[in-house]
Amino acid sequence: MLLACAVAMAEDPYASLGNFEMTVAYAQPKGNPRDVSMDKFAADVAEKTNGHVKVTVFGNGQLGTEKEMLEQVVGGVIQGMRGGQFDFSPRLLMFTLPFLTQTRAQVTALLQSDLAKKVCAEAEKTTGTVIINLCDAGGYRQFSNNKHPITKPADLVGLKMRTNGMKTIDMTFIALGATTTTVPYADLYMGLKTGIADGQENPWVNVEGMKFYEVQKYFTQVNYQFHPDPFYVNAAWWNGLPEEFRTIISECATEMGAYNDELIDQNSEAAKQVIIDSGAEVYVPTEEELKAFQDACQVVYEQVVKEGICTQEELDEMLAIVEAAK
Repeated sequence: MLLACAVAMAEDPYASLGNFEMTVAYAQPKGNPRDVSMDKFAADVAEKTNGHVKVTVFGNGQLGTEKEMLEQVVGGVIQGMRGGQFDFSPRLLMFTLPFLTQTRAQVTALLQSDLAKKVCAEAEKTTGTVIINLCDAGGYRQFSNNKHPITKPADLVGLKMRTNGMKTIDMTFIALGATTTTVPYADLYMGLKTGIADGQENPWVNVEGMKFYEVQKYFTQVNYQFHPDPFYVNAAWWNGLPEEFRTIISECATEMGAYNDELIDQNSEAAKQVIIDSGAEVYVPTEEELKAFQDACQVVYEQVVKEGICTQEELDEMLAIVEAAK
């Protein structure tokens, strides 16, 4: 009997650690990079823990809005969620400053920086969650609307633009002369179709996946912002896991994040082409036209420091990281 137990332990070194279930939710639909990378994460965790940690994913907003899902994580109803929901970690907004980066290398350098690690570590103290990975939420974000092409900041004046409630999006649109209205991501298609909002901002992969091009006529490729994609996990559940499983899950989350970003880069141009093929108009500003948008948004940098989202020193640190990653 003892020999049999020893053999079993040798075959499965985690047999004595127990079994755990991890429910993770997110808003994106089937086929979106977040969805595909989460499937990889679930499979990797199952394989590397010998099935002792089972990850079940609920995509497409099945468990509610991103805010509702994060509240469920905080309350321990589910164990994790992925999404650019910063209500409980507003300091992450520092990485969403308009026109902060221009390349994937710069985005990666910011998200893997010591500054990003410091900001993520603050989440446990304030929200009862642990951020186990920080990757890209969907690629660079673009403007669209139903009224007319947006080729200069003045074209946004008078437009009612949808936001998800993020301060930096609101600040950006207001700096450009638009008004804003908050619409949950899952309700955005109907909100655009019924005229609750004239326009919106999202990455190409999100626009294609949610078919927003069916209810939007004019797109402008401004690449004005990327969103961090924090993987929030309930801190009490996380800290109750055996150390071996925390290590494995962290490694799988890191691999998932890298895979997610690769998928975004691979899928963005194809998604943009679907939008063009649908008959929607895509305008690409000249360098001079783009600078007009950038200049109009400089006030947002002053506002985030004034509101305490980041300090001037942290802003300078971000700018230095971006400059070094060119």
